[in-house]
Formats: sequence, C-alpha cells, structure tokens
Amino acid sequence: EENPYIPEDEGPQHRVVVDIPIAMGRNEVTYAEWMACVEDGGCNGYVPDNMIGRGGTKEEIKRSLTDERFTPLPSRDAMLGAMADDRFLRIHGTYPVLRVSYRDARAYVDWLNRKLGTDAYRLPSEAEWEYAARAGTTTRFAQGFEPTPDQANVSGQATAQDLMGDRPDLRTLPFPVPVEEMDAANAWGLRHMSGNAGEITLSCYTVRYQGWSSTSEWLEKSSDDECEHVGRGGIWIGSMDSARVASRRAVWEEMSRNQYDGFRVVKELD
Repeated sequence: EENPYIPEDEGPQHRVVVDIPIAMGRNEVTYAEWMACVEDGGCNGYVPDNMIGRGGTKEEIKRSLTDERFTPLPSRDAMLGAMADDRFLRIHGTYPVLRVSYRDARAYVDWLNRKLGTDAYRLPSEAEWEYAARAGTTTRFAQGFEPTPDQANVSGQATAQDLMGDRPDLRTLPFPVPVEEMDAANAWGLRHMSGNAGEITLSCYTVRYQGWSSTSEWLEKSSDDECEHVGRGGIWIGSMDSARVASRRAVWEEMSRNQYDGFRVVKELD
C-alpha cells in the first residue's frame, strides 16, 4: 500500500480460493463465433460494425507491420491489403469480436446454453479471470516481468510515453490480431490474456476490493446486470502497464460497444 505507483483500485491484495471448478475459453470469442449466434437467431440479432480504425498515416502503419526486427504476422499481408484505400481494417473470422457490451456478451452465453441444453456457460468473474490469466504465476505478466513483442499485442508507442523514454525494442501494431496469432499463450494455454482485445467480466467495478475470499463469493456478491463492469487484459493500443494481469478498469454499459472490448467465456464443471 505504500507504493505510490500502484493504482488504488488494485488493492488491497488478498488471497482468493477457487472453489468452483471451471474451464475457460482458450481464446477471446471470435467474430465468426459471434455471427454463428446471430445466424442461429441468437444474440438479439446484433451485428457489430466490423470496421476497426487506427490513427496514423498509411505509411506509418505499413512500417509497423513490416519492421524486420519483429516476427512477421501471418495476417500482415491481409492487413496491408485492407488498407489499400484507407486506414481501416475489416475484421472477420478469427479476429476477436469487438463492439460488444456486457449485455451483448450475456446474450451470447444465453444462446450458447440454450444451444447445448445446459446452464454451465457464463462470463468469468473478475477473480476467476485473474486466476486464469496468472496461470500459477505471481509476476506482473504470466510471461514474467515483461512480455516480448511476440507475446502480447500492446502499443510500444504508448508504453514509451508512459515511461517517458524511447522503447525501440517494442512493436506497435495498428490493429488487433486473429486469436491464434502470436506466441500469446500462458502456461495453461490461454491466449491473449494480456493485450489484443479488452475483456469484459461478470463482476461489478469497485474502487477498492471488498476482500471476498472465494470465487463462489465473488460470483454471488459482485455480479449484477445494472452496474459498471470490470474490464481486464489491456488493449492493443494501450501501454504494456495497462495489460498487466492486475490492471483493471470500469466498463460503462452505455460506452462499451467500442472497438476495443470483447469477452471470453467460462464453463462451470461438475
């Protein structure tokens, strides 16, 4: 608590026992998975705008995608082709679905449960999300003190601004990447828990942790449809600091259909 660089809403640090066994989606829910719901009559028929914009000139974006210091992305040529006339990328297929709100995400898991004849699927609570993202680690990231540019899709430019210094070793990508791209898995095989798309959780945002000691207590006491929900995981235009496992933010329902946030699904196990 005496560290002035730790945001107030990340404490007080406390132990939480995972007493509900769950499986978590390896990836963020993709655009194709969302559209399967829509085409099956679910998700309230909502089709998110799939045009993702990015500031900067086409020349700057091209340099960021073709920098020889970094491992080329499989989707790089498709991104460059999509920007032939403008600075937008049309996401589809295995890109994470974006411009979805908490209620949209709930509609998706409701459809999933109806489709499979169960009530086991839901959004993760904030405590479950952090437990899964850490994958048994206690470091700033599951990959250690700092992920490599191939491990997390975060902004090198924003990180350099945060640190008030130059970070030429980091990469700045103009867009999110498909969920299977980059060496982004933690020790449990969960991908892009840091960076790429932000992830909306089931939990209501509070300025300080309430000290709930188990994930079942978190599920019972921190879940409410009528609240500001917690966003986790950072975003591709955010700094590395914002993608730390402990970093959290409030997601307002009225503003949550933005081009940065998606979600991930968990399944309760018997």
